[in-house]
Parts: sequence; C-alpha cells; structure tokens
Amino acid sequence: MKKIIKYSLYVLIYLILIFFFAVMFIVTAKAELIKPNITIKPAQVVKIQLNSLMNNDKPNMDNGIKQTWEFAHPSNKKYTGPLPKFINLIKSDSYKMLINHIESEIIEVFKSNTQYGFEVTILGNDKKYYKFQWIVEKYYDQGPLKDCWLTTSVSNPVSLGSSI
Repeated sequence: MKKIIKYSLYVLIYLILIFFFAVMFIVTAKAELIKPNITIKPAQVVKIQLNSLMNNDKPNMDNGIKQTWEFAHPSNKKYTGPLPKFINLIKSDSYKMLINHIESEIIEVFKSNTQYGFEVTILGNDKKYYKFQWIVEKYYDQGPLKDCWLTTSVSNPVSLGSSI
C-alpha cells in the first residue's frame, strides 16, 4: 500500500510539473501587451516603453514597438499612426537606436498635475549614448484611457558620443 501511495505521489508531482511548464510556455508564447490603466505612474509608462523597445522582438517581431504604441497618447497617435507608420518611424534613422538598446536611464525633470517630463539617456547597440526628452500626460477624455498617463511626445535624439 505504501508503494502505491508513493508511486501515486510521484505521478501527481510529475503531472503538476508538466502542467506548470505547459502553462508557462503558453503564457510566454502569447504574451499580452500591457494596457494603460490608472495605476501605472508616469515614470512607469516610460520604463514599460523603454524595456519593451530594449527587447523589441521578444516574444515576437516588433512586440516592443507595439507595446510602446499602446502607451502613445491619442494626440500623439494622430501624427505618428497608424501602427504600421509608427513601426516605420521607430525603425527610421531618427529613432532606431531605441530598438534593442543596451541600457537606459530615466530622470524626472519636471512635473505637474497633468504632465511629466523626463530626460531619457540610452546606450544604443552601436555603443553610443543618446538623450531624449520624453513627455507623458494624463488623458482626461471619457473612455478606457480616462485618467491614464500616456506619452505625448519624444524628442529627436541628441547624440552624446561613444561609450568607449
């Protein structure tokens, strides 16, 4: 009887492990984009966007750019969208250093009740540093984005030179 219980316990543990790894595979293979919500603070918006761009093609091609688009303010999307146009913009010479960059630093430079400004410095995979001004604003219109912080603008980069 003890052997049967012991064997059953091993089978149960084995099945639980298989289930766990299967779920983890499904979750990572079909990673959902983070949607804006009122609990995400302004600096977190920038961090989500930068981390996504740092790992642009994970779990699938241009996922980082798509995640960045999720947090673009509707007024920003008017000029940079639709999404295929935005993808081309981020891949252009002006912003391509953001894709798969090596590291980033975010410094808050101003804030108000409706707007935050950040100085963002990144180390591109070309081993050069670039600085951007990143503006995040609260959205006040009705709808699912109401009271969410969203990116209204990102400046053209300023090259700070080589890291070497």
